[in-house]
Amino acid sequence: MLNVYNILETIRMIQDECLDIRTITMGISLLDCIDTDIDKACEKVYNKIVTKAGRLVEVGQQIEKEYGIPIVNKRISVTPIAMLAAACPGENPVKFAKALQRAADTCGVNFIGGYSALVHKGFSAGDEALIRSIPEALDVTQNICSSVNIGSTKSGINMDAVKLMGQIVKETAERTADRDCIGAAKLVVFCNAVEDNPFMAGAFHGVGEPDCEIHVGVSGPGVVRAALTKYPDASINEIADIIKKTAFKITRMGQLVGARASELLGVPFGIVDLSLAPTPAVGDSVAHILEEMGLEMCGTHGTTACLAMLNDAVKKGGVMASSTVGGLSGAFIPVSEDAGMIDAAVDGVLTLEKLEAMTAVCSVGLDMIVVPGDIAPETISAIIADEAAIGMVNTKTTAVRLIPAIGKKEGETLEFGGLLGSGPVMPIKEKSAAKFINRGGRIPAPMHSLKN
Repeated sequence: MLNVYNILETIRMIQDECLDIRTITMGISLLDCIDTDIDKACEKVYNKIVTKAGRLVEVGQQIEKEYGIPIVNKRISVTPIAMLAAACPGENPVKFAKALQRAADTCGVNFIGGYSALVHKGFSAGDEALIRSIPEALDVTQNICSSVNIGSTKSGINMDAVKLMGQIVKETAERTADRDCIGAAKLVVFCNAVEDNPFMAGAFHGVGEPDCEIHVGVSGPGVVRAALTKYPDASINEIADIIKKTAFKITRMGQLVGARASELLGVPFGIVDLSLAPTPAVGDSVAHILEEMGLEMCGTHGTTACLAMLNDAVKKGGVMASSTVGGLSGAFIPVSEDAGMIDAAVDGVLTLEKLEAMTAVCSVGLDMIVVPGDIAPETISAIIADEAAIGMVNTKTTAVRLIPAIGKKEGETLEFGGLLGSGPVMPIKEKSAAKFINRGGRIPAPMHSLKN
């Protein structure tokens, strides 16, 4: 039951501690839009999205007014477009991207995710054409996000897809070099991708999901840090308990918003993703939570242990607050989107190698990391392979979102602005993995994939 203290506490969290709903995301199945005529398919896609999501932004704004809770983004995720492209061989899948952009403009949403392909065990009809069209699609649109799943614990890692994605990431950055390589910031490569993720750039609407549903992604790193500052001498056990209690409160707000959005839109409520999603804003940093635990700077020795505890406590607290927790759920560590991570990377304490270690215990993986513009595609592929291996072996979702900063070198900065922030160009290893990447084939699934 709500009391005056609970209400005042929530108001303080919103006003002083950067608490918000990061996104409400409507997932829409486009399987009934498949047509051998790509123009007819695109028209069906546009019509269905506009019909289902036409009121999404309006409803989000209504909920903001009702509850006084900021909802930063209103987004849409759709069926992986490669599945629709498969019915139109020989056609350019970019037509679908343009149809999605037209729908985004009509609905007024921030992003549409789902210009995607799932190729963890191999390429099926439509997959390769879709993947090769990604650079053009992200060049000619503004609000479209793309993802490719190249591995899973059950199937292993598709190294042919890994090699191709190294080339695609580089080409996407090159095509949007005049816009700070923004295309690469809207492209993510997954291992063990989930079907109900509300966060971009990796959101897509999986084939196991209903025709239409609403997901909520909460945030609140600032709230967790503020809670920890009140207990400077707490033990590790006490810190974990504080985080759990705080995560419960944050997730409960997401449950409230999701249930209300479901009611107003007349679609099922999917999940609350209780990930701590940072922003470049002061006081909204996951890195600063880790520093509040006792690290002088994020990235120093002990960072992985602190992050593991944070991730676990967030999940334990959040899972009790919602009827359906899903998505990715944990702590995001996107370098350019987190003020503390940016500072640590600029200082040289947070390195690519340390970030890779951290991804073994947190939500997702190497996220929003700026690398030198002259990076070889094979090196990008090798970084993707390393991260996918962590996900495959540990039965967790991992991802890579690298931004090759075309024309920039180590020590310079790439500026995105807004939620995407800015990122220092981080150093990479000079030695090549090209021979390994060019072998092709598939890394077999680990032994524990045989569990049934």
